Amino acid sequence: MRILNYRLLLKKEPEGGYTVTVPSLEGCVTYGETVDDCIKNAREAIELYVETLKEFNEPIPTEDDILEYTLRLEANV
Repeated sequence: MRILNYRLLLKKEPEGGYTVTVPSLEGCVTYGETVDDCIKNAREAIELYVETLKEFNEPIPTEDDILEYTLRLEANV
């Protein structure tokens, strides 16, 4: 068994809650009212996504070669 790591991006929604995307898994999107809900729902969505890829003998994307950096700068906007 292999451990897979995926980044989750949570976007706060104006009506409440968060939309969650998994950048490495195209189309893998879910929603949660709280951050804990988001993590739970994302785990389930990723497991189903990977299960479907395996079922169709598709490659499973990983983030092994990804280096993430957040650039912060001041801007007059």
